[in-house]
This record gives sequence, structure tokens and C-alpha cells, in this order.
Amino acid sequence: MTTNSTQSRIGNIFSFIKQAIYGPPQDFTQGSIPKAVFLLAIPMILEMMMESVFAVVDIYFVGKLGNHAIATVGLTESVLTLVYSIAIGLSMAATATVARRVGEKDNEAAAKAGVQSILLSLVLTIIVSVVGLVFAGDILRAMGADATVIQSGVNYTRIVFGGSIVIMLLFLINGIFRGAGDAAMAMKSLWIANICNIILCPLLIYGIGPFKGFGLTGAAIATTCGRGIGVLYQSWHLFKGKKSILRIRKAHFIPDFAVLKSLLSIAWTGTLQFLIGSASWIVLARLVAKFGSDAIAGYQVALRILMFFILPAWGMSNAAATLVGQNLGAQQPKRAEQSVWITAKYNAIFMLIVTLLFWLCGTYIVRFINADPVAEAIAIKALAIVSVGYVFYGVGMVMISAFNGAGDTKTPTYINLFGFWALQVPLAYLLSVTLDYGTKGVFMAIPLAEGVITITAIIFFLRGKWKTVQV
Repeated sequence: MTTNSTQSRIGNIFSFIKQAIYGPPQDFTQGSIPKAVFLLAIPMILEMMMESVFAVVDIYFVGKLGNHAIATVGLTESVLTLVYSIAIGLSMAATATVARRVGEKDNEAAAKAGVQSILLSLVLTIIVSVVGLVFAGDILRAMGADATVIQSGVNYTRIVFGGSIVIMLLFLINGIFRGAGDAAMAMKSLWIANICNIILCPLLIYGIGPFKGFGLTGAAIATTCGRGIGVLYQSWHLFKGKKSILRIRKAHFIPDFAVLKSLLSIAWTGTLQFLIGSASWIVLARLVAKFGSDAIAGYQVALRILMFFILPAWGMSNAAATLVGQNLGAQQPKRAEQSVWITAKYNAIFMLIVTLLFWLCGTYIVRFINADPVAEAIAIKALAIVSVGYVFYGVGMVMISAFNGAGDTKTPTYINLFGFWALQVPLAYLLSVTLDYGTKGVFMAIPLAEGVITITAIIFFLRGKWKTVQV
């Protein structure tokens, strides 16, 4: 191969990456499917990497405050996954509906669906915020926190739940952008939010110069403000942006009960789908809490690292949702199915690489985040065991995303109910408590359950009923 041809190929690769990152929105109902996957996946992976960095940044700075602080953040985040579930459910409904309308070339209806989903999220967030503000201490107590953790962490929990509106909108508006084929805008909003969080965390936790920091409370303020700035950036481009294919008008803010009903029919099962999974992780955290604060700290460090690498894979799987939604809208079910298999292959390769990384470098990764020897040993063990199922996770999350992109949120809900509650939770209790494997038993239950979930999802996907769902 000549030098000129090599330079030309490298130039084409950089040009392709630039196109994926800077946009503009694409029509994914025609052209090369592998190209479409990567045009969506590159910004989506970068977007999810930024979401995972949120968790790692928080635990990195909070970790210096001690294991009680880590336990507070971990237990709060475990319950906060319920908020994430609602946000993801609504985001899922917005992506499926907007993508289907865009595939039908009805951008007016797509814009209206996006705005109606925002109205729906505002109502739900008010309820969540009030509950979190009033019952912050009770939430920590119910999760098994001791008196020290509750006393030091109640303000953190109260602020995070009180500001859950920014979590909700950050997920939801990005779902609207993804459905419209503008994954680059969703990515940029997460980057901006994260950069702000990275800057604010050390300033508000530790302070600077004569200004005293707020400790753990400062971490909550920093994260909420960072996400809030990201939402402001999203809102500007959604409502004022000139490049977006969605043209928002005042009339779109008038409640349309037919559209709201359609969104709710997807969102409630989508939310239930993730609530089922999230609640099972809360139970796992509660099981780990039986073995003390050090065990909680080690588990939470491992969980942050695991999520850091799972979320990029989730980003790639989100590409399947957009491709399925737009191509079903364009009456191209075969192309939609091909898109899913190609995305699954790429995701499996990525997760295999991550698995090898954990096996070879897991100790060094954990030590970078936390230096406590007891927590470190637990975290290293968790990484080694849980990552055994990473290839399954990679394929399974693509299948689940494909169902959701088609508007079929019921099938993944049934799969999760079986996989998490009929298998993972009982198995974790059996191994950790009954058979006395301790935290190791909890970790072992995770890849076993995820493997079954993936196989089940593939079977249902091959049946093809998702192709006939009306949105």
C-alpha cells in the first residue's frame, strides 16, 4: 500500500468521525447499514462515556472523604436508579415515537411528540422531587445505612433528589435528539454537563483559597449544577436551533391527549422494565450492605468502574433503537433487523476487549479510584467475576434496545421480570447468605442472570413480532 493511499484512508476515517461528531442529523433509512451504525454509535458511545464519567468523577473526589461518604453516594445512587428508570422510560418513548415519525417523513408530528414527552416528564418529576426532599433520611435508613452515614449524607440525598428534574430532562431531551437522528447533539450536551461537573466537584467539595468547601453536600450541588447546564444547552438547540429537523412551535405545548396516551403506553412499560432491573440492583446493594460499610464501598467502586465501560456499550446499543424506529417508519423491517445484528456484533467485540482489560488491569484500575485495602480487595473480586458476562451484556442490551426502538417495551419488561426477579435476586441470596459465599455470591449471580436474559431476548427477537408494533 502506498503512502498516499494510506494517508487518504486515514483522512477518510477522520472525515467520517468528524461527520459523526458534528452532525448534521442523518436519514438512516437508506445507504450503508454499517456506516449508519457508526454514524449513530460514535456520538452515542461518547455520550454514554460522559454519563459514566459523572459517576467516576463523583466517586473519585468523594472517595477522599472516607468510606462513609462513598457509602452515602452509593446507597443514594442505588435508589436514584428509580429516577433513572422513569427518565429512561420516557426517553425510550420519545425516541421510538420521534424516530417512527421521522421515518414517515412527518417532522411536524415528530416535533409535537417531543414536546408532549417533556410536558409529561415535568409532571412526574415534581412527585419524585417532593418524595426525595421529605424522606431523604428514611431512604438511606431503608437501604441499611448506619447512623453516621445518615447524619453525614442526608443533605446529599436531599439535594440530588430535589434536583432530579435535570436528570429527567437530560435523558429525555437526548432521547428526542436521538430519535431525530441527531446523536451528535445528545453527545455534546453530556460533554458540556460533564466538564462543568469536573470543574465544580473539587471547588465545591474542598473549596479553594479562603473559600471553604461543602464536603459531601458540595458533590451533590456540583453534579446537579453540571447536569442543569447541560439541560440549558439542550433546550436552546431544541427550541432555537437552526440545524435541527424538529421545528418547535407554541402550539406543540398544548396538551394533546392522544399523543400523551401513546407516549404513556410505551413509557410506563419502559419505565417498569428499568424499574424491575433497577430495583433488583437495589436489593443486591442491600445484600452487600449486610457485610459492612467496607463491603458497600468496595462494591460501589466496582460498580462505578463496571458502569464506566457498560455505558459506552449501551451507547452503541442505542443506535439500534434509532435505526429500528426510523426504518420501521419507512416500511423497511428487513433493514431494521439487519441493523440490529450488525450492531450486536460490534457491541460483542467491544465488550470482549473490555473483559480482557479487566482481567489484565483490574487491580490498577481499582487502585486509581480507591486506595482503601479492604474495599480494594472486594472491588477487584467484583470486577473479575462480573466481567465474565460482559459479551452477553453487549449482545443483550442491543436486543432490548431494538425492542424498545420498535415501541415494543412489553417484551423486554417480561424478560427483565423473569431474569432479574425469578433468577438474579434469589440466586444472589442463595449464594451469598444461604451458601455463605458472602459478597462473592452476589457478584456470581450477576453474569449468570445476564446470560439467561440475553439468550431469552434473542429467542423473542427471532420470532419477529416487534416488526408489527404500531406507534
